[in-house]
Amino acid sequence: MKQYKYSTLANIVERFHKKRLMVIGDLLLDQFIWGEVSRISPEAPVPVVWVKDDEFMPGGACNVANNLAKLGARVSLVGVVGEDETAGILEGLLKERNICTEGIITDREKPTILKTRVIAHHQQVVRIDRENVNQITGKNLARIQDHIKQNIRNVDGVIIEDYGKGVITPSLLNIVVPLAKRHGKIIAVDPKENHFSYYKGVDVITPNHHEAAKAVGFPLDNNETLKRAGERLVKKLKAEVILLTLGEEGMMVFEKATPPRRIPTLAQDVFDVSGAGDTVIAVYTLSVISGGSPIIAAHIANCAAGIVVGKVGVTAVGKEELMDRLRQETVREKRRGT
Repeated sequence: MKQYKYSTLANIVERFHKKRLMVIGDLLLDQFIWGEVSRISPEAPVPVVWVKDDEFMPGGACNVANNLAKLGARVSLVGVVGEDETAGILEGLLKERNICTEGIITDREKPTILKTRVIAHHQQVVRIDRENVNQITGKNLARIQDHIKQNIRNVDGVIIEDYGKGVITPSLLNIVVPLAKRHGKIIAVDPKENHFSYYKGVDVITPNHHEAAKAVGFPLDNNETLKRAGERLVKKLKAEVILLTLGEEGMMVFEKATPPRRIPTLAQDVFDVSGAGDTVIAVYTLSVISGGSPIIAAHIANCAAGIVVGKVGVTAVGKEELMDRLRQETVREKRRGT
């Protein structure tokens, strides 16, 4: 992989605090119940978890916003919550992180999505999902569209975070994509595997290995199929960039009229991949609007992802933490090249 000067990467990260982004998508609250297992239940062959602690974290599109805010960007969040206690907890967490919530609307018929993970000895024991995935329509859809129309001039870019929970629909994107193009705003998508037809004309899409395989209709089991899949997605979706994330195998960057480039993984330990995709799209988009080329932005995002997968739970990367990792990787690359 090409070596980059630390000063080049650092100058991009230093510009993060000047940028403004709008995140549109499915809003989730993640609950983590931490405990220990010492025996199997006499009622069923399942572990008994002795609860030690629990915490709530912003999830889904909220985690993308959290990643952006922790890196110093100004963020506005657009989505739907229910009229319930979960919504109050989520909105409180967002305000603590200085994330603008003016674009969040309340839908009495659509409870706030809550994902509860029970973790014992650094291993996830079970996940419990409470959700309603009906698509937003009617007045609620119109309210979201109106908010985006009124505020898109005030941001540097738009991130679509599609978890398939009902907010990201063709009706919404038919408004958002042309509007972003008209105002010269980058629009990036973290896709849902069965929604690829929605995203035609966006600037960048960040599918993982499995999402890309489903979108193209064949398994991605070697370099040739990976290359064919990325090139097909660029052409089919008319995207500027496909950033294909490959888990422990790193990333591949596909651009129009440019050979694909591979970025090796930088994770030293992998404990939990929860939220890694959120980190990738947040850091990649922020890096591009801060002056980074697609390949440099992917390199910075790869470093950030390498940090979050080394932690348990959904986490966000801080600026100093990211700068330290970029410095370390620059030194390693320089040593490899000598």
